[in-house]
Amino acid sequence: MKLPRRRFLHLAAVAAALPALSRFAWAQAYPTRPVHLVVPAPAGGSFDITARLMGQWLSERLGQQFVIENRPGAATNIGTEAVVRAPADGYTLLLAGTPNAINAMFYDKLNYNFIRDIAPVAGIVREPNVMVLNPSVPAKAVPEFIAYAKANPRKINMASSGNGSSPHMAGELFMMMTSANMNHVPYRGAAPALTDLLAGQVQVMFPTMPSSIEYVRTGKLRALAVTTAMRSDAFPEIPTIGDFVPGYESSAWLVARFNQFKGAG
Repeated sequence: MKLPRRRFLHLAAVAAALPALSRFAWAQAYPTRPVHLVVPAPAGGSFDITARLMGQWLSERLGQQFVIENRPGAATNIGTEAVVRAPADGYTLLLAGTPNAINAMFYDKLNYNFIRDIAPVAGIVREPNVMVLNPSVPAKAVPEFIAYAKANPRKINMASSGNGSSPHMAGELFMMMTSANMNHVPYRGAAPALTDLLAGQVQVMFPTMPSSIEYVRTGKLRALAVTTAMRSDAFPEIPTIGDFVPGYESSAWLVARFNQFKGAG
């Protein structure tokens, strides 16, 4: 997979930020040993893809290995808490995203405070979700899908990568603004959700672009629209949902964060 120049610039910001933060250096160059990058989601989704691209590039740039650790579960809470509980020495990174912000409202009692316990390093990606269908669904455009969903209430299964994930929020917003009544089916990550979408167990999903782009290109999934206000450079021919549902807009984001650094001793 080729890394676009724009993505390199995002990653460069992270690489520049790491050695520049003197609080992580304390009289020695950073990093002096492998850095663990925790991905709070399963392999195969946009979290994982972004982390592996970023980890490889940072390893080459900084001369130390960036070890990718997948810690999925509980809508990113398991991986996030693992980073909070890790030694606060600057060598455990979290690839945080949209679910981390949403979880504060979804869960009454978390064992950590995301704002207090996790310090931001740099923004990495802001990306569109894309509305994709299993080819068995007859709709070829967003208005056709809305009409189909209204004619078949509660008979369409909408997959997501978990409660509170960006695909879930994009789908819920779509249902709210169109009155399309679908069943939400949460999975433990984008990869298993896309597997069932490809198999026809579910009919529609709003995954991020990196996790679904190859399935769209090969015709295994039908893309109806992107969720951002502007069309995607990757698929300029695909309209936005907002072209048909005025005011609709949604996107996913990822950011690198440390657990709060407490110094060398």
